[in-house]
Amino acid sequence: MRAIVIDQYGDKDVLNKREVEQPEIGDNQILLSNRATSINPIDWKVREGYLKDMLPFDFPIILGWDAAGVVARKGKNVEGFEIGDRVFARPDTTNRGTYAEYVAVDDHLLAPIPESMSFEEAAAIPLAGLTAWQCLVDFSDIKEGDKVLIHAGSGGVGNFAIQIAKSFGAHVASTASGKNEEFVKSLGADQFINYKEEDFSEVLEDFDIVLDTMGGEVQSNSYKVLKKGGKLVSIAEPPKEDEAKEYGVEAGFLWLEPKGEQLKQLADLYEKGELKPVIGETFTFSEQGLKDAHALSETHHAKGKIVIKISED
Repeated sequence: MRAIVIDQYGDKDVLNKREVEQPEIGDNQILLSNRATSINPIDWKVREGYLKDMLPFDFPIILGWDAAGVVARKGKNVEGFEIGDRVFARPDTTNRGTYAEYVAVDDHLLAPIPESMSFEEAAAIPLAGLTAWQCLVDFSDIKEGDKVLIHAGSGGVGNFAIQIAKSFGAHVASTASGKNEEFVKSLGADQFINYKEEDFSEVLEDFDIVLDTMGGEVQSNSYKVLKKGGKLVSIAEPPKEDEAKEYGVEAGFLWLEPKGEQLKQLADLYEKGELKPVIGETFTFSEQGLKDAHALSETHHAKGKIVIKISED
């Protein structure tokens, strides 16, 4: 099968296309014929070697954490999925990710793709959508009427977080650059803060939840908008315990745990019209396509998700 691999850490030029063996599957796995994947910042952070202590993979590494395709083969213990089913997942990958024509996926990580959803839309959801869901639902216990601040609402996690928060009946504020104001509002944001012109910590107050996608000074200033007992959840860096204690809030760092049942809940929101994957750019499954996709992601200015189309089927 074709795959895009890296044999060493480095810039985007270490991405190479080659033929590799199809993955073997276990009794509780399916072999996914991959139709599309997407790019997340973790992809190029692993490529650069930033996460080598946290994720000690062995070379060669196939990157990628999102998969959408068709069940090509199934293990003997797999129930609920049949060959030919359209499915998507955030696989539990080690060295073998989703920049490949075939991916082995544990059956409990799978969810059916709704009939009206394309493979490209499905590929845009898993890592970013599950991250947003777990930040807001699992960690923050979001409920109707909550006031929620989502930083970088035009980004991959941010755009899902706005839509998920609105589906729960929350009041949503979001930061982004001025050029993304209409986009962020179209997702459902009630308040927009142009971070280049306004200090969010001076215009917002008494919020229940902050989703921090930036870290650093943005994270520190986020405590100022929270009410006592509020919650700050970060995907950028672990919050400082002393800051959280000073402001009387609960703060934590979230590392995604893939779950097929939560993907199904996101698919249900899609079918209700309450969640729509936003695809900013689509690239081909080639060395140059992946290099261009990584370069765009590294700018931190991609709107929505960056998708790689693997197959025309």
